[in-house]
Amino acid sequence: MVAAGGTGVGPVLFLSARVGEGHRAAADAVRERLAVRGIRGDVHDSYRYAASLFSKVVSDGYIGMVRTIPQLYGVIYDRAERASVAGGFRRWAAEFTARNLRPLIEQMQPSAVVCTHAFPCGVMSAYKRLFDAPLPVLGIVTDFVVHPFWIYRNIDAYAVATPEIRAAMIARGIDDARIGVDGIPVDTRFGLLPDDRGALRAELGIPREGAMALVMGGGLGLGPLGKTMRALARAESAPTQVVIVGRNRRLEARLQEEAQREGGGARVLGFVRNVFDWMHAADVLVTKPGGLSTSEALAARVPLVLLPPLPGQEQRNARYLTARGAALLARVPGDLPELVETAIGAGPRAQRLRTAAATLAHPDAAERIAARVARLAVPVSA
Repeated sequence: MVAAGGTGVGPVLFLSARVGEGHRAAADAVRERLAVRGIRGDVHDSYRYAASLFSKVVSDGYIGMVRTIPQLYGVIYDRAERASVAGGFRRWAAEFTARNLRPLIEQMQPSAVVCTHAFPCGVMSAYKRLFDAPLPVLGIVTDFVVHPFWIYRNIDAYAVATPEIRAAMIARGIDDARIGVDGIPVDTRFGLLPDDRGALRAELGIPREGAMALVMGGGLGLGPLGKTMRALARAESAPTQVVIVGRNRRLEARLQEEAQREGGGARVLGFVRNVFDWMHAADVLVTKPGGLSTSEALAARVPLVLLPPLPGQEQRNARYLTARGAALLARVPGDLPELVETAIGAGPRAQRLRTAAATLAHPDAAERIAARVARLAVPVSA
């Protein structure tokens, strides 16, 4: 049997998690580059195969905590980060899910498995230990830091964003040959800058001239987006505002009402499939520091101003990006007018911001990782 496209490589199973849009977006970015090679990829939500109570508590509980009591999530994240061994419940959850995944894997016969979230990475570590040690598995770390929940010695390969992550994983016993500093995979269209930016703006229905600030709260529409809109209205350059709130319908309606009431002309959008166009049209992106959204911005060459981060991985992402000069951090919404003016300006600080961001950008990450998956995959038998 030969796979579609004559590659001799069977399908690739992607395991993601339904906590926001970023983990699925990372899987889709690599899946699309594999498709160019004639290799099919199927993306599945790993939580569907977990115990129903565990799935609900983890996915819904995460969303609830970060919306209402983010400090509690931060405490849980920090404690887990310091743990040196997997707890009994985590081990049980991984093995339970691995058993539930077994029928899918045996039916699909994947040539490789790719994990874009820490939970399925642990599940596949258990699967390899229990059922199929040779099955190739690659983990894609989707932040600028790595949590210990990602790290397992029987995972065959890792794609990470930074040399610092690579060093941290080596220190925890992962063979250096298994770790590639490939970047966080994003849709390749983020790296394709438009030939005529003015025409793109006209197509999107925004002014060709003048500053534009794109505001994003991730797929869940998190963060102080209303306060951000009001703060940006006070900026000296009075930028055109476009606010993308993802799948948060309630927030979309509330911010649209507020924009009409204030008369500032902010445009509020829900989930959009062409985020790359909006980033290419923008002069600055104001966003929460998720790994995927900031990686998309780096690839699109749009200056980054970060909203106050949630505790946990966002806090660490913000720390990494600002320490390297690739983003500016608003500690409170009141900081935004000055920071936005700095980011869209032509001064030395703005130039340093752009230079540092270009150094961290990996617009080809999805292509690089797809190539690694293709090399890792087990060829199908004739």
